[in-house]
Amino acid sequence: MIHKVQLIKAGGHSDRSPGQGAITAAKLVGTAVSGLLMLAACASTPPPAAELQAAEMAITSAERDRVADYASVELSEAREKLRAAYIAAGQENMVKAQRLAEQSRVAAELASARAEAARAAVVNHDMRESTNTLKHEVERNSGDQP
Repeated sequence: MIHKVQLIKAGGHSDRSPGQGAITAAKLVGTAVSGLLMLAACASTPPPAAELQAAEMAITSAERDRVADYASVELSEAREKLRAAYIAAGQENMVKAQRLAEQSRVAAELASARAEAARAAVVNHDMRESTNTLKHEVERNSGDQP
C-alpha cells in the first residue's frame, strides 16, 4: 500500500480536504516509528554467518579426517543441523539459525573427538598385543637358556 505525503502550503492549509487521503503528521510519525522499529528488529538479529561458517569448517575438517569411519551418527547429525540452520536463515529466523549452526559445529567437533578416541583405542589395543607378543617371546627365549 503506497501512501502519498501531501505538503502543506505556507498558509497551513492543503489543497485537499482531510477526507481526501491526506496523511496527518501523527500518521506519518507513526509510520516512520514502526518502520524504524522493524528495521531495528531486523538489525538486532543479523544472519549468523560466522556460526554457519564455523559449522561448515568443523564438518569439512571431520570429513577430511575420515571421522565417518568411527562417528558417522554424530557427523550425520552435524550435517542435518547445518541444513536446518540454512533453512531457518532462509525463513529469516536468525535466532534459530544461529542455535542450529552452533549445535552443528558442536556435533561435528564431538564426532571428531569420538573418532580420535576410537583411533587411540585401536592404537592402544595394538600396543597391548605387541607387548604381550614380546612377553611371550621373552618367556620362550628365556626357557631355551641354561
